Amino acid sequence: MTITEIAPVAGHDDDRDRIVRAALSRVIEPGDPAALTAFAGLSPQETWDLLSSGAPGLDRWSTRMDEAAPERDLERAAAAGCRFVIPGDAEWPAQIEVLAEAGQLSRRGGVPYGLWVRGEGNLCQVLERSVAIVGARACSQYGEHAAADLASGLADTGVTVVSGGAYGIDAAAHRGALSVSGSTVAVLACGANVSYPRSNSALFDRIAATGLLVSELPPGCSPTKLRFLARNRLIAATTLGTVVVEAAIRSGALNSAGWAEQCGRAVLAVPGPITSRMSEGAHLLVRERNATLTTSVADILEAISPIGEHLTAYPHAPADPLDALDLEVRRTLDAVPVLRPAHAPRIAATAGLSVETVQECLETLADLNLIEYNSSGWRLTPTHRRSLGHPA
Repeated sequence: MTITEIAPVAGHDDDRDRIVRAALSRVIEPGDPAALTAFAGLSPQETWDLLSSGAPGLDRWSTRMDEAAPERDLERAAAAGCRFVIPGDAEWPAQIEVLAEAGQLSRRGGVPYGLWVRGEGNLCQVLERSVAIVGARACSQYGEHAAADLASGLADTGVTVVSGGAYGIDAAAHRGALSVSGSTVAVLACGANVSYPRSNSALFDRIAATGLLVSELPPGCSPTKLRFLARNRLIAATTLGTVVVEAAIRSGALNSAGWAEQCGRAVLAVPGPITSRMSEGAHLLVRERNATLTTSVADILEAISPIGEHLTAYPHAPADPLDALDLEVRRTLDAVPVLRPAHAPRIAATAGLSVETVQECLETLADLNLIEYNSSGWRLTPTHRRSLGHPA
């Protein structure tokens, strides 16, 4: 069937809608701002009818019209283990519809016509509780470790880890989730049957075996810079929050964070060394864009959960038995020599307390095995000396 026969095709409405949407995914670039304006308010079928009408002002899409072959794309996808998921399908992630309103003043916006999916999982279910982990391609060892550690921890709690399948932080996040047999999704800027970067082919196969590869581009499409920016909105919209691990000031990860902000999702940033240029973008998010500073899985779970759930406890130092001592007993203990013994009068002078009070306090401290007495006077016990870092 040729592309011009889409409109009158026989069959169910959902079949016709799927074919039209597949055709539009080939003809119109993801998030094309000109298309958002030209086809605002039109259904996919109405959009195709307008494109087919030869109306003025639509020349930018005419070069692809003659090449569109949606049934061939659908067959090619099926042969590669992919499927085309559209609105109305049980797999369609409803949260992506936020893109109908979010970022309309930004580049590369809008809801995709459909999503080409590779993998056995149910897209809607896999993304129901998910977090994006994004960051620099040229990441540091610290960033790679942080991304993998956070991803494995999230996956261990049943959270799906979403990223972009690129080098660096993306790959580390995917591998972290896979290391604990968790679920992970790679949102690609190319066809779901295309391995880019090629050296990540084995990683993509592992993801497809247990998670999902997702793209709004039909089979065989290659990545471009603008397609990377367009796919960032999908990463942000389909997840509950976006974690930026490492990002330079002009990093694409900041674009993902911006989309997360516009979609009303949580934005989190992992701090890095103040000397690292790869962490400047993450620090900027915290300082100027109200991102939540995160250092643990617990921080992320609190940020993406309903209010009152998964609350993190304020960090405290380990309990110290000395904290329970009365002030006078503490002052007396502070005045007891470490090694060279002293008698009660000398300790009282050092502590600024009466001899009678000090004598009572010394007895209390001795009962607690914090100090000991010999003929030369009082000093700390070997056990307490070691706890303070002194030689026994």
